[in-house]
Amino acid sequence: MDKIITGFHAVEERVRRAKEADSAAGMRILYSRPGPRVKKILAAAKEAGIPCSVSDDAALDRLVESLPAAARDHRGIVLCSENEKNAAKNSVDFDQWAAAHEADADGARVTVLVLDSVTDPHNVGAIIRSCDQFGAALVVLPESRGANDVAGDEVIARTSAGASAWVPVAVVPNLVRAVQRLKEAGFWVYGADAGGTHADRINFPQKSVVIMGSEGTGIARLLSEQCDESVSIPTCGKIDSLNVSVAAGVLLYELYRRGDSE
Repeated sequence: MDKIITGFHAVEERVRRAKEADSAAGMRILYSRPGPRVKKILAAAKEAGIPCSVSDDAALDRLVESLPAAARDHRGIVLCSENEKNAAKNSVDFDQWAAAHEADADGARVTVLVLDSVTDPHNVGAIIRSCDQFGAALVVLPESRGANDVAGDEVIARTSAGASAWVPVAVVPNLVRAVQRLKEAGFWVYGADAGGTHADRINFPQKSVVIMGSEGTGIARLLSEQCDESVSIPTCGKIDSLNVSVAAGVLLYELYRRGDSE
């Protein structure tokens, strides 16, 4: 069964990735409305060797009818891939990644974001988009209790504006053990919590891990115990907290800003 990709950003990134990897086998594009944005994608697809065919909205509607509601707005273009692997091409082996960064000594900032029980793919996609914009080196997701299908979830792909095709992601069976391994590799670990130290008062080291918990329950106790410190975002509103994707973006920017000024 073909994998269906919709959304301008997501389609553009898949086309770009196919071109860079020189691998467009099994991919094709169907389009019905050749507006400026679609024409740009079609030109890139031609360079990547992806065949493109004219269709109509009714046919495209049928192609996307099984997708989540947020992914059905095809806007006149759909990319089909018949042989895409379940694992994203930007999926990394966590243990190999940790080992490779164990001896980092060049002073460059390395930020890892860990998501604990973030189940809404819209939030995961938005967080991955922020990771791309603010230079996070890795996103760590759990095998269970969280949205983690970065390769196959069209909501994640669309909400990330295509960043889910680029940001390095590791899916691990146990977040506690993963965080312990990062600590062994020299990372300091910060858990996002409304009662934590304000982010502007923390001197984040070059190798930092930020853990974001679910909005309902926060960070799991055993994982929280691995944190060197809790970090919070100073706010002035009347509601309890920020959405997890917004909070992650703020904290990632704070770390990015620190690195940019060093």
